[in-house]
Amino acid sequence: MVMYELGLDKPGYTAFLLGNEAIARGLIEAGIDVAAGYPGTPSSEIIDSLGKVASKFNYYVEWSTNEKVALEIAFGASLCGLRGFAAMKHVGLNVASDIFMSIGYSGLKGGLLIVSADDPSCHSSQNEQDNRYYGMHGYIPVIEPASPMEAKQSVLLGYDISEKTGSAILLRSTTRLSHVRGNVILGEIRPNRGIGKFMGKVEELVMVPRFSQKLHGKALERLEKIREKFEKFPLNKMKINDTVYGIIASGVAYNYVMDFLYSKNLLDKVSILKLSTTYPLPLKSIEKFSENVEKILVVEELEPIIENQIKVLLFEKGLKKEIHGKDLVPRVLELTPEKVATAISIFLKIPLPNYIKFSEKIKYNIPQRPPTFCPGCPHRATFYELKIAVAKSKVKPIYSGDIGCYTLGFNPPFKATHSVLCMGASIGLANGIAHSSDELPIALIGDSTFYHAGIPGLINAVYNNARMLVIVMDNGVTAMTGMQPHPGSGKTLMGKKVVKILPEKIAEAIGIKHVSVIDPYNVKDSIEKIMDAIQYVMNNKSVGFIVSRRLCALEAMRLVRRKGEKIYPYYIDQDICTKCMICVNAFSCPAIIRENNLVKIDENLCTGCGVCVQICPFNAIKR
Repeated sequence: MVMYELGLDKPGYTAFLLGNEAIARGLIEAGIDVAAGYPGTPSSEIIDSLGKVASKFNYYVEWSTNEKVALEIAFGASLCGLRGFAAMKHVGLNVASDIFMSIGYSGLKGGLLIVSADDPSCHSSQNEQDNRYYGMHGYIPVIEPASPMEAKQSVLLGYDISEKTGSAILLRSTTRLSHVRGNVILGEIRPNRGIGKFMGKVEELVMVPRFSQKLHGKALERLEKIREKFEKFPLNKMKINDTVYGIIASGVAYNYVMDFLYSKNLLDKVSILKLSTTYPLPLKSIEKFSENVEKILVVEELEPIIENQIKVLLFEKGLKKEIHGKDLVPRVLELTPEKVATAISIFLKIPLPNYIKFSEKIKYNIPQRPPTFCPGCPHRATFYELKIAVAKSKVKPIYSGDIGCYTLGFNPPFKATHSVLCMGASIGLANGIAHSSDELPIALIGDSTFYHAGIPGLINAVYNNARMLVIVMDNGVTAMTGMQPHPGSGKTLMGKKVVKILPEKIAEAIGIKHVSVIDPYNVKDSIEKIMDAIQYVMNNKSVGFIVSRRLCALEAMRLVRRKGEKIYPYYIDQDICTKCMICVNAFSCPAIIRENNLVKIDENLCTGCGVCVQICPFNAIKR
C-alpha cells in the first residue's frame, strides 16, 4: 500500500505515511534526480522507499559504501545542475563531515538536501549527538519539521531555498518523526531534469587558501540571505496572546507543547512561536515575539541550540527577559509528553500533571528481554567457535567490536566484545592495541561495515605490520538496518546484478598472507581454521584474516518461504539428554528453551541450521 501511495500522481490525495516515507514522497514531488545514502536507523526507510518507485519516476538512487561517498555523489549531481539528495543517520554525518564542511564554503548549482536523522535516547545508536550543531559549524541552514506532512513540505521548501541561495540544506529529523505515521496530502510531481552538465567553477571548488579565504566570507553572506527568507518560512508560526508567558518550540517537541496546552485549556494563556528553521534563526520574528512577553520557555530536543542563540540576541538588543530552557527541559534522552508537560507546569507555576508511570500500569512482573541473536543467526555460531578456538589456543584476546548485529556478542554467554565505538573502529583500535600490548587483538566487523570504514584500517595494519586477527562476519546483507544490499551482495538497490566484491579478495590484494573463509554452520572446521589463524598471527607477528560467511538467517528464511520449501526443525531426545546445559549456557539459541525442568527446542523458532547438533556432546539433538 505504501509503495502504491508513494507512486500516486493524484494531487490532493491523503496518504498515511511514515515520516521517512513522507520525506521520500517530498523528494519525488521535488523532481529529485540523484539520491544516495548509507543505511542506518532511523533514516533507512527514505532510500528504501525511493528505491521501490525509482523506475517509475526515472531518478537514480543507490546505497553507497558510506555517508561521505553518498554526500559527494549528491553534491556531484548538484554541480551538474540537478537536484541531489543524501540521507544518513546522525552519526553518519560524522563520516560525511569532511565534504559537508567544504560544501558550506563552495555553494552549489542544483538543489542539495541532506537529511540527518538524529536518535535521541540512543534507540539504535552509540550516542545522542544533536546535528543542528553541524549546520552551525558548516554554515549550512537547518530545517526541523514537526510532522510527516511538514517533513514532505520541508523537502519542497528546502530545495527552493537551496537553489535560490546556492546553499545546501540540512533537514533534521529524529527517531520519533522518522518512524511516526501521519496524514500526508500529496502534491504535484515536478519533472526530473534528466542529464545535466557540469557547472562548477575552479574558484569555488578548488579548496586552496586563496580561494577558501574568499569563500568563507561568501558563506556568511549566504547565511544572512537565508535568514531573511526564513523570516517568511511558511512552517514557522507565531501566535501572540495577552500574557507574560511565551513558549518557543521546534520539531516534535512543538506537538507535545500544543497537546498539553490544549488538554489543559491553556492555549490562550501562552504566546507560541513555532520554529521550523532552527539555523539561522529568524531573528526579527524572535525579537517581535520577545517584545510581547516577559518570560520565555524554549522547548527543543537535546541541545540548547535555539535557547543559546535567543539569549545572545536578547542581550544584544537590550531586552531583559526571563528565559528558561534546559533548566526545565531535559538535555538527555528524547522528550516525551510527560517531560514537556512537567516543564510547562513549572514554567507557568501550575500544579504538576499526575501522570501514571509506565511501570505502575503493568500488573505483572514481566521479565527483561534483552536483544539477542535470532535463531539460526550465523554470528552466534561464529562467536561460539571463536571462544572455543581462543580457549584451545591459550591466548589472551582483546575483542575489538564494531557496529552491527554482531555487537550483541558483548552479552553472555559469549562476552566477546570489549569495545564498540564507531563504524570501522574495530580494526583501527586493534591497530593501536597491537603496538601497545602483548595481548592478541581480534577485530570483529560485519561485511557492510567492512566496506564502509574497515578497509583503510586493514590497509594500515598491513602497511605498519600490526599483529591482529580480523574476522569479517559476512551475512550477505546490511542486516541490522533492514537487509539492504552492499558491495558484496551482488546486486544494487535498483535491482541490477553486479560483481560481488569479496572481502577475502581485498585482503589478498593488499598483501595479507593468511586468508581463510569459514562456514559458521560447520563447527569443527571453523574452530580449526580460527585456531590456525591465531597460530599464524602469533608466530608471524602479522595480520590474519578470516571471513565467516553464511547468509543472514532472517533473509535465508524469507528465501525458503518464497521458494515454497519446507524447514525441518530439530528436537531433543529426552531419553538421551543429560541436561548438561551446554546448548543453553554456551550457545544460548532462543529456539532452545527450558520447560518443566526439561530442555526442548521450539520447532516454531528453529531454522534447522544444525549448529546445536554439532555442539551437543551426547548426540541428543536430532532432526
